[in-house]
Amino acid sequence: MNGKSLDTKEDLKNKLREIAPQVFNEDKIDWEKLKATFGDDINFTDERYVLNWAGKSDAFRAIQTQTTATLIPDKDESVNFDDTGNFFIEGENLKVLKVLQKAYYGKIKMIYIDPPYNTGNDFIYNDKFSEKKDEYLLRSGEKDEEGLLTNENLYRKNSKESGHYHSNWLTMMYPRLFLARNLLRDDGIIFVSIDDNEVHNLRMLMNEIFGEENFVECIIWKKRYQGAKEKHLVSIHEYILFYAKKKELLLPIYISSDTDYINKYYIHKDDLFKIRGPYRTQPLEAGKSMGDRRNLIYPILAPEGSKIFPKRQWIWSRERVDISIQRKELGFRKEKNNKWSVFIKQYLKDENGNIRETKAFSIIDNVFTQHGTNEILKLFGSGNIFPFPKPSALIKQIINIGLDNSEDEIILDFYAGSSSTAHAVLDLNKDDNGHRKFIMVQLPEKTDEKSEAYKAGFETIADIGKERIRRVIKKIEDENKENLNFGENKQDLGFKVFKLQKSNFKIWRGDKFETGEELEKQLHVFVNPVKEEATEEDMLYELLLKSGIDLNCKIEKIPLSRGVDPDLSEDGVCYYLINENELVIALSKINEEIVKEIIKTKPQKVITLDKLFEGDDQLKTNTILQMKDAGIEFKVV
Repeated sequence: MNGKSLDTKEDLKNKLREIAPQVFNEDKIDWEKLKATFGDDINFTDERYVLNWAGKSDAFRAIQTQTTATLIPDKDESVNFDDTGNFFIEGENLKVLKVLQKAYYGKIKMIYIDPPYNTGNDFIYNDKFSEKKDEYLLRSGEKDEEGLLTNENLYRKNSKESGHYHSNWLTMMYPRLFLARNLLRDDGIIFVSIDDNEVHNLRMLMNEIFGEENFVECIIWKKRYQGAKEKHLVSIHEYILFYAKKKELLLPIYISSDTDYINKYYIHKDDLFKIRGPYRTQPLEAGKSMGDRRNLIYPILAPEGSKIFPKRQWIWSRERVDISIQRKELGFRKEKNNKWSVFIKQYLKDENGNIRETKAFSIIDNVFTQHGTNEILKLFGSGNIFPFPKPSALIKQIINIGLDNSEDEIILDFYAGSSSTAHAVLDLNKDDNGHRKFIMVQLPEKTDEKSEAYKAGFETIADIGKERIRRVIKKIEDENKENLNFGENKQDLGFKVFKLQKSNFKIWRGDKFETGEELEKQLHVFVNPVKEEATEEDMLYELLLKSGIDLNCKIEKIPLSRGVDPDLSEDGVCYYLINENELVIALSKINEEIVKEIIKTKPQKVITLDKLFEGDDQLKTNTILQMKDAGIEFKVV
């Protein structure tokens, strides 16, 4: 406390920093970026210390451009649809991220993505915002020259010969990372795999979006045993950038030691082995990086009684050393100069025989690209079905760094590829009876007709990802038949498939009419705003998403008896009750008796179709008044 009243200017800046860290540059508000984020006049011209590129304005337009698209379920391609909390979403990821904004805003615990590395051979998404609608539909792949739906032109090869080589990649990544940040919980984290082509730009990009203060680590992944025929140095590593949404909420990261790690580092044994297991060593002598502290200079008695002094200082206080000696956690050895040195014994287990957790390292060097290829080989019978997939063992280590296996933690991967992330989640849950959930997002990018994948029946990358999840589930079921069903710990071995689709409802284009005749024609079309091909189930999920309710909600199908409504079959759905009484959605029929029954459930909100009141304005008026009197938010679409 400084005795002063609230600094309102600083308070507003802090609140703005929480919701829009990208508008700050070196702790000052970047007014140009603030205008670009909240305004329409987007044009970056001022030259300052800032990440800028040709097309950055387009990236902000991509963020601001809304979508009316929705997700529709595909139960035939799903596994255990009604009992699973996992998802595979097939569709272009920028639109999918926008569709998820309302329902999943601030709900995702962890994001891992392996985006295109921009090597010159990668395909990147082809987002444009300055073209006519017909041009966009043709280029985006929504229509081909014959008016048929296609996705071929939604992405393009980004050649190094392009004058906007880096800019194209940055323009693609910025809006996707921006929208991804919105989905993270306050204690959420994100990991992004990348190589040397764009690691420098990606870090600056993420500093801008997530805030430089929320950078946690650049993890080095040793991806292969040895190098190929590089011209200069042998390149055997990639990077995984690690950011938090709010780093101050990130706890110290400890992980359980795996078998390979234990065998590599815990190689010493003593008379406490039966209880504490093997141990690894660490010098008690402080290195040069530690600041000078006079209280850390004192003698330690060697086994034969002589005094051992540090060259500089010890890393522990005298009190901690005394306790460690009593607990037999210090060791002594004679060096070549016949002088004693002191080392710390880091036992694998504590005094009770429980394996200790260790701090996570910034280098991963025990899993390689070949492991990912071998996984595909074992699952599909060919390692060429999907080239260079990330090993699930790598992603398992990343998940262990990021999550503590709390209930309902969701992991999102919107560059899902062959679904290595889903594989990792399922394996981890099998190993520790966990309840982690995954959301995979993958564009139905077509496979080459000459590829092994296409010849094996996989027409798109999304098809490979879905089939991999099915085969991993079957493998787990086959190997663990007796251990999968144990009450509350029953493992979630399923996933719901959803596909990106245009809205089930006609979209009003109020700015497109040039004559009264055109307006009259549009009004006639909108007598029934529901598209002819729309199904009740598809409309249900669209209304859930656009009401901000996630796809794992509890959906009860409420029927009415023939006595109440003779036209309704005994098992017919009258309305849907969502999350006990959070929401009621009525899509098939409405009358006075149905309205009374809905009000009895005391929902917070009711949504129904306007067409259900067609020809009965009195019923509609009475329903509005009854809902208002009951304190229920009522909406017709």
